[in-house]
Amino acid sequence: MAECALEECDYIRRINKRTVKMAMVAEFLGQLTLDAESYEPKCPTVIPALDFDPEKDAARIETAIKTKGVDEQTIIDVLTQRTYAQRREIAFAYEKRAKKDMISALKGALSGSLESVILGLMKSTSQYDASAIRGSIKGLGTDEETLIEILCSRSNSELQEIKQVYKELFKKDLYKDVEGDTSGNFEKLLLALVQAKRDEPSSVVDYEKIDDDARKLYDAGVKTKGTDVATWIAIMTERSVPHLQRVFQRYKSYSPYDMQESIMKEVKGDLQKSFLVLVQSFENKQLYFANRLHDAMKSKGAKEKVVTRIIVSRCEVDLKKICSEYKDHHGQSLQKTIMEHTKGDYQKVLLGLCGPEE
Repeated sequence: MAECALEECDYIRRINKRTVKMAMVAEFLGQLTLDAESYEPKCPTVIPALDFDPEKDAARIETAIKTKGVDEQTIIDVLTQRTYAQRREIAFAYEKRAKKDMISALKGALSGSLESVILGLMKSTSQYDASAIRGSIKGLGTDEETLIEILCSRSNSELQEIKQVYKELFKKDLYKDVEGDTSGNFEKLLLALVQAKRDEPSSVVDYEKIDDDARKLYDAGVKTKGTDVATWIAIMTERSVPHLQRVFQRYKSYSPYDMQESIMKEVKGDLQKSFLVLVQSFENKQLYFANRLHDAMKSKGAKEKVVTRIIVSRCEVDLKKICSEYKDHHGQSLQKTIMEHTKGDYQKVLLGLCGPEE
C-alpha cells in the first residue's frame, strides 16, 4: 500500500488539476448516489472543515515538507481534518504554488505506516478500495482477506463506482481480474457481487418473498445433505439488505441454527469467510468493522494493513458509528485501543482520523 503505482499517481494527479467547481460537483453527485441507500446513513468522522482555505493549507504543507526532518505533525493535522474533496483542492493549490505534484512530494517526505495512511487519504474512497483490490490480486498469490473484506462489505453503488475507477486506474476489468485469480464457488460468489445486481431497498415489505427466501436458504443447506451453494449465492447477492435482514430473522423459524451458524456448518474456507462477512455486514456493518479492528489489535502490536485499510476507507463513510459499536461491544474506545497498540506518527494519524472520544 505504501507504494503508489505510477498509473495511480498519474490518474490522481489529473484529478487534482480539475477546477475546484468540477471537484465540488463530482462530490455532490457522489453524495446523491450514496443517499439513495438511505437505510444506511453516513456517519463520518472526517467532515468538511469550516473556513476552508486551500491556499493557506497548501502553504502549510509546503513548509512542513521543506522543514529539516519534515514536520509530520502539521501534515497530519491538516490532512486528517479535511475531506477528500478538500484535500484535492489543497493539492491543486500546492501544485500552482510549488510547481510540483503534492502526492509525489508527500511520498518523498514520508515513509512507513504514516506514508501509507497519508497517500491513502489522497485517494477517494473508491480509488482507495480499487487500489486495495488491485494490490490483493496482482503478482503471485492472492490476498483473499482483503478481497473478501472489500467485495463482501460494499454497497451496490460503492461496487459500481469501484468497478469504474478500477478500469480508469489500471486499464483492466475488475470482473475479469477476479475471475482470473479465484476459483470454484468462492469465485462464483465474488463475481456475483462484482456484477452489483442487488435489489434497491423498497418501502414495500414483501412478507411472502421473505418467507420463501428463508425457506429456500434452509432447504438449500441445513435441511439436506450437501449444500446448494448456487441458491445461497443468488439470494445473498441479489436481494436488498433490508429484505435480507428480515429473511435471516425468519430463517430462525425454519432452522435450529441462525444463518451464521448454518454457514459454519455447511461450507468451509474462503467461501465460508465470504458468506460470514456478507451476513455480518447485512446485520450490522459497523459492528463487523469494529470486530475486524478489535481482532487486528487484540495481541501485542497491530495488524497495520487491516487497521489502516478500515480507518482510511471508512473515515468519510461510517467510522463514527464504527467507533460507537467498538466501545459498546469491546469495553473501551477504539481510540484507547489504538493508543495501546500503535505508536509514533502512525498512532497520531489514526487518532486524527478517528476524532475525539464521545
